[in-house]
Amino acid sequence: MDERTIHEILDKLKSGELHEYHVGKDLFLSFRNILINRTDFKHFRGIAQQGGSIIYRYLKEPRS
Repeated sequence: MDERTIHEILDKLKSGELHEYHVGKDLFLSFRNILINRTDFKHFRGIAQQGGSIIYRYLKEPRS
C-alpha cells in the first residue's frame, strides 16, 4: 500500500466516509508511520485484534 492510499484512508475515517478500517499486521508499520506524523494523530484509536491486525477508528475528541 502506498503513502497516498494510506492518507486517503485516514482522511475518509476523519470525514466519516469510513467508520473503521482494518489493517493487517503486514501493513501495520507503514500505516502507523504515516499516522503518527499527522496533526490529528490523537483522534485515531487502534484496536488490536487477535492475530496482529488492527482496527482503526476516528474519534471526535482526541484521546489523552
